[in-house]
Amino acid sequence: MSDFNKKLIMEDGTEYLGFGFGADREAVCEIVFNTSMVGYQEIISDPSYTDQAIVMSYPLIGNYGITDEDFESKMINLGALIVREINESPSNFRFTRTLSELLEDSEVPGIYGVDTRKLVRSIRDHGSRKVLITGIDTSLEEGLKKLADTELRRDQVKRCSSKKRWYARTSNPKYNVVAIDCGMKMNIVRELNAHGCNVTVVPYDTPAEEIMKMNPNGLFISNGPGDPEDVPEVIETLKALKGELPMFGICLGHQLIALSYGAKTYKLKFGHRGGNHPVKDLATGKIEITSQNHSYAVDDSTIEGTGLKVSHINLLDNTVEGLASEDGKVFSVQYHPESAPGPQDSTYLFDRFISNMEK
Repeated sequence: MSDFNKKLIMEDGTEYLGFGFGADREAVCEIVFNTSMVGYQEIISDPSYTDQAIVMSYPLIGNYGITDEDFESKMINLGALIVREINESPSNFRFTRTLSELLEDSEVPGIYGVDTRKLVRSIRDHGSRKVLITGIDTSLEEGLKKLADTELRRDQVKRCSSKKRWYARTSNPKYNVVAIDCGMKMNIVRELNAHGCNVTVVPYDTPAEEIMKMNPNGLFISNGPGDPEDVPEVIETLKALKGELPMFGICLGHQLIALSYGAKTYKLKFGHRGGNHPVKDLATGKIEITSQNHSYAVDDSTIEGTGLKVSHINLLDNTVEGLASEDGKVFSVQYHPESAPGPQDSTYLFDRFISNMEK
């Protein structure tokens, strides 16, 4: 085997050696890990990963290639991809290019051959933090200086959101939904269409008055990257529309609804990412296996008196996974009921949104 040509430098001075694939360039990112066994294409095309270096805990990535129909966004905004083993010869009749080719086209660096088990444990124990993906010749001293001198960006939603209004129509529609795009996955739009909704997707900074002029039956607030407090425009819009429309929020949308009602959010040590998180529905007692991708959570100690109540909790760490207003017109979940990749235990939440609009 040839010598290593790439490496990771962590803020604590640890280094991980490997081989490059994808784009041949340096990057400073926030490093996170994902525990999904499948769905790498949907993961890397999810705008919620903007600027993040994803460590895949599953050891073999790329084995079924990239398929044109399976993207969750037209843009690939992740910062980097870190895997144990990359497969450059996919076995899949649907594939049109390899994972490495997609990353190269999208100017995203990758590194393989890394001890991802050790790296995931490091993130679990010490939390998400900055990492430098660089060439093997970069000295530790030089790498640590680059990490110290690089400030991580906080404008991810602005870069991910649609730049203008667009439409996703369906046959025989029953409802018109306005979706605030904070970095929305396409499968959310597909689910709304499948439930009989015409969807008008609007940029994140669309004011409340403009939304009401569209005469929607309901308002959807999407997932997206970064700190919810960095998106005050959406928080103000939701405050103005409170009580006017049924609302449904997913992931970042869940956090933004909480902030608009007066609750607070905080950053998790290493976040939740993967398709295997157990969540309990407090109303029914049922356990859902959920798909998740977020760094922030709602502080349950700040919910009392806001007009919201906790509807779902995470059974791994008891964090808030769902909220509902006291009048039932507004609800949100921290996880992804549209999955892509699965599991598909939680699609009933789209039926709940439809029911609210019917009422």
